[in-house]
Amino acid sequence: MNIEHSFAGLGLADPLLRAIADAGYRTPTPIQSQAIPLVLAGGDLLAAAQTGTGKTAGFTLPILHRLAAAGARKAGRPRCLILTPTRELAAQVKESVDTYGRFLPVASMVMFGGVGLQPQVNALRKPVDILVATPGRLLDHAGQRNVDLSGVEILVLDEADRMLDMGFIRDIRKILALLPRKRQNLLFSATFSDEIRQLADGLLHEPGYVEVARRNTTTELVEQQVHLVAQKHKRHLLSHLIKTRQWFQVLVFTRTKHGANRLAEQLGKDGIGAAAIHGNKSQGARTRALADFKSAKLQVLVATDIAARGLDIDQLPQVVNFELPNVPEDYVHRIGRTGRAGAKGAAVSLVDREEMKHLAAIERLTRQKIARVEAEDFVAPVGVPAESAREVRPPRPAREGQARRTPQRPHKPRKAEAGAPRHAERPRGDGRARGSAEPRSAEAAGKQTPPRRAKGRQRAALFAPRPQGSR
Repeated sequence: MNIEHSFAGLGLADPLLRAIADAGYRTPTPIQSQAIPLVLAGGDLLAAAQTGTGKTAGFTLPILHRLAAAGARKAGRPRCLILTPTRELAAQVKESVDTYGRFLPVASMVMFGGVGLQPQVNALRKPVDILVATPGRLLDHAGQRNVDLSGVEILVLDEADRMLDMGFIRDIRKILALLPRKRQNLLFSATFSDEIRQLADGLLHEPGYVEVARRNTTTELVEQQVHLVAQKHKRHLLSHLIKTRQWFQVLVFTRTKHGANRLAEQLGKDGIGAAAIHGNKSQGARTRALADFKSAKLQVLVATDIAARGLDIDQLPQVVNFELPNVPEDYVHRIGRTGRAGAKGAAVSLVDREEMKHLAAIERLTRQKIARVEAEDFVAPVGVPAESAREVRPPRPAREGQARRTPQRPHKPRKAEAGAPRHAERPRGDGRARGSAEPRSAEAAGKQTPPRRAKGRQRAALFAPRPQGSR
């Protein structure tokens, strides 16, 4: 092997090279070859790389090298801070740090929401070199003075484009105010937008620049296909494709949390092991579902965009867009879950008539036409009720002790009480008892204003302009 195209040629420490070899990696990816020397040199970096190109190792490896070389460790005072937009991505980055730093005396921890504070507080009472965190939970600890950010030497913003999309810019600014001015800044993003460049201009000082993929492009290693299918037949077509093509590890994207739950349940009825992962799931449920999926115990993982962000699954062969995203850039992120680190993958999109505008926007963004194909031997079921393309939420369950509302039936007087007076003690305006069976005179009936017209006149009187001087 040519040393110039190996990890040894990048100048990494021997313990890191040993960990890399144990993980089964031999040759660095383009983002790693370009980013690692720049990070080792100590300068700021602005890097754009598609998801799955190995960018996490592109910053974790040189950071581990630098922190192992020198520096004093203190309890609750990290030397490196890595910010991520989601819990799953934070856990994945922490896993990479543990994998590559296993032979180094470097301590790391991860913190995110959805779990208890106290275990994280206990971990902060010990020395920590690398802290991986989501912005919200980090600010919670900073507000309670559980963590000291004054010793941060290296700051990493991972998937900065997604953090901006999720509205974390204010939290990021608050965190930046807690950091020392003199530090190394690394900004990694799947795509470069004007907002990202504006953030980089205010954060980075004379940065190095790395871009290994054209802006908003999809990797050539991912085979993309579109099935044109009615919304009401999508679930049946998905089950057909999974069974006939023998897909054993499929990541399926839906637009909504309820849609993810319903689809996972329907696939289960079809005999396909599936689980949903989204923001309403507890962190424990999300972790278990992801672990089962990665270990191939679970055949299908149905996810929303935010929940699937940062999922790092080796050799993931198949991604399915059960519904196209409203934002074209999200399509690039979705299919970037497969075709990672040199491995081939496939992305299938199920598109109905109302989603054609989203498909056209995706093709304009990626500057490529996605092949339309037909599923072999698929026959659409007859008699399937039509479903709206927009999700219909289930009725809210009744509160405890409260009966569920049922549609009102037309009132029919009971035989035993037909014609019997009701509320006789409450007089009507005409002096007759309420519920009286006494007929009105024809003259009275003729003078009586129909109820609807009376209400209309009363409403008109309420909104009529008042005379001047009146209160």
